Amino acid sequence: MVHKDYRQAIEFTKKYFTTIASITASTMLARTLINECLPSELRSLASSSMAKLFSRFSTEHTIIIQQTEGLTPNELYDAASTYLRTKISLSMKRLRASKSEDKNNIIVSLDDGEGLTDIFQGAEYKWKLVSEERESPRGGADITVKVKWYELTFHNKYKDIILNAYFPHILERSKDIKAADRKLKLYMNQYDSWSCIDLNHPTTLETLALEAALKQTIIEDLARFVKRKQYYKKIGKAWKRGYLLFGPPGTGKSSLVAAIANYLRFDIYDLDLKEVGSNTRLKRLLVAMKNKSVLVIEDIDCSIDLQNRDEEGEDKKKPNKDDVTLSGLLNFIDGLWSTSGEERIIVLTTNYKDRLDPALLRPGRMDMHIQMGYCGPNSFKVLASNYHDIDEHPLFEEIEELLKEVQVTPAEVAEELLRSDDVDICLGCLIQLLNRKKKEVQGNKESAKDSQDNKEKDTDDKQIDEEKQQVGAKTGVSD
Repeated sequence: MVHKDYRQAIEFTKKYFTTIASITASTMLARTLINECLPSELRSLASSSMAKLFSRFSTEHTIIIQQTEGLTPNELYDAASTYLRTKISLSMKRLRASKSEDKNNIIVSLDDGEGLTDIFQGAEYKWKLVSEERESPRGGADITVKVKWYELTFHNKYKDIILNAYFPHILERSKDIKAADRKLKLYMNQYDSWSCIDLNHPTTLETLALEAALKQTIIEDLARFVKRKQYYKKIGKAWKRGYLLFGPPGTGKSSLVAAIANYLRFDIYDLDLKEVGSNTRLKRLLVAMKNKSVLVIEDIDCSIDLQNRDEEGEDKKKPNKDDVTLSGLLNFIDGLWSTSGEERIIVLTTNYKDRLDPALLRPGRMDMHIQMGYCGPNSFKVLASNYHDIDEHPLFEEIEELLKEVQVTPAEVAEELLRSDDVDICLGCLIQLLNRKKKEVQGNKESAKDSQDNKEKDTDDKQIDEEKQQVGAKTGVSD
């Protein structure tokens, strides 16, 4: 009985492989006849029909991602091209390289006919770039266009993952890759329009002369903000964040703005309120801004005359109808018009925080107030590393002690570090500057003490004179 079952199994296996071999041979013959005997139009149709027939017996599925859908560019194709650049191995035999003016790096991508395999959530996804010359729909038979598409092949059990997770992942990653690669722009306003140049400011949060704790707080706040799109939508707030930078001149307020833009890969819109002219133009400028941008109004207390709403009296000026008003600016920052875009950072800078209307400073408008102070020991070490590539030096201890006693801005320290390529000379000059400032502080204290002593002496002399006059009046004796 066992031998009989064994013989039947062998016979079945022989028949199975004979059938597979016959089908394979027939398929090869059919493909040969199709390629040699049929015109291109019928050849494409026959190949497609055969592919559909055999796909019924396969566990693999294929999705076609065309470069265009009709006359409209396919966003998923563009995102896939960007995403797959990060998966390319230089061991591949055939690649394509390019460089454009608005990009920072050379782009290496798949060439026609090449493919690769990507792993996502434990599953394999096979990509292949295909191209074909076809007759142009707008021309005759002699005019052809190259049509491109990706063939994405995967196991059929991953259909849900590819639609609900893999494609969204590709779209999101491609945005990050493009943002990191493109050149940032610096915009300036002229009336109600923007013009721009490339932003080449080299300052980063790593090279910014700022105390370590404050720098870390800023980095964490920015990182948290860009991840909270759904959270802001959930709580019903515009996806924006406001920062007020205040402190003496030379403490790095403008440099921090550039560092934030470089960290987030956001363009900067430098708004000059004097050039605007009216609230209506201000709204047009806001609408014309792109998402993922930093809007900065520098020295806002000096840019235009924004009346403090707490002021009263006859001297309070009434704004002209063509002026930018405080109310218009508040609506621009936090009103209905602020929802015209998303993922925006708004920065106001000032040397004098107390001159600003409290309405500008409340949470929801200026969410984080950052005091840009004088240079401390940590800021000095960052500057020394930036300018002379040193982390330690015998003079550091003396400099750090002096920095605790005097007020000096990072800009002043940087100027001394620029004086020579010899680090000893630069640090010596910095010590001289700090000692001069220390003497000035001591001199000011002595002058203040002398002034106070003189004032007290004058008070005592006056009191003595008054006592003498009172005694004289009682005795009838006078000087």
